[in-house]
Amino acid sequence: MAASVSCLSLVVLVALATVASAQLSPTFYDTSCPRALATIKSGVMAAVSSDPRMGASLLRLHFHDCFVQGCDASVLLSGMEQNAAPNNGSLRGFEVIDSIKAQLEGICKQTVSCADILTVASRDSVVALGGPSWTVPLGRRDSIDANEAAANLDLPGFTSSRSELEIAFKNKGLDTVDMVALSGAHTIGQAQCGTFKDRIYNEANIDTTFATSLRANCPRSGGDGSLANLDTTTANTFDNAYYTNLMSQKGLLHSDQVLFNNDTTDNTVRNFASNPAAFSSAFTTAMIKMGNIAPKTGTQGQIRISCSRVNS
Repeated sequence: MAASVSCLSLVVLVALATVASAQLSPTFYDTSCPRALATIKSGVMAAVSSDPRMGASLLRLHFHDCFVQGCDASVLLSGMEQNAAPNNGSLRGFEVIDSIKAQLEGICKQTVSCADILTVASRDSVVALGGPSWTVPLGRRDSIDANEAAANLDLPGFTSSRSELEIAFKNKGLDTVDMVALSGAHTIGQAQCGTFKDRIYNEANIDTTFATSLRANCPRSGGDGSLANLDTTTANTFDNAYYTNLMSQKGLLHSDQVLFNNDTTDNTVRNFASNPAAFSSAFTTAMIKMGNIAPKTGTQGQIRISCSRVNS
């Protein structure tokens, strides 16, 4: 019975996402705010140029938004989801979105949603770091609430197994190839010592030299906030090196290396490692699918004036 309910819930979720995505359009702001996309791109390019890590931070912000009650900018509301364990002390980039929003309010008052800004900013972040581009459907509206409990429940964690990752992604209408492709976002960005400490000291499926090099700045006791690059070869370039790293047992997080560990996802990792075009194609497809998770459209929600709080 529980399995039937779960299956029905997934069918309903996918159906709602399909209906909602049909209401989204890449030309949504062409008339109401023709400078919207250029303004977002300019803000992202400036932020990433100043701090390359910001590209990964904005991409992660979008991911953590969409996985909790859909792509509705709920993660941008002060407190609530920001306090959830997967987010607290690690989410970054709010000030970049706030700055872009302020610029847009100056030229198109209460027109461009925070949800759309974040979705476009994630695409522009990938492009700014040398990755592929894609057309973003637009027209999302902003939530009037956030859900800390759902964030704790729905966001996959750094200790997740391959099967746990698959379930988390499947629950959002994303398949295994989408999961492996979206994990490739870890070709950029950094992680805190506390998220990979257990892996570098206690796991066997890790390159010895790689583990030793990480221990210098991530001691057994303390140092949990110290940072390490998720991709040690091309840290600030969006490419397919993440997958070649996995094949060399140089995945930084446990949840990275489980994708290549004599398991069902090994062949997908091999394919992406040897074929950059295949990775780019799968990644852009998965990003569009993720961006279409349960968006609010029409008269749902609101267009926030400030991304960090609902309109008064």
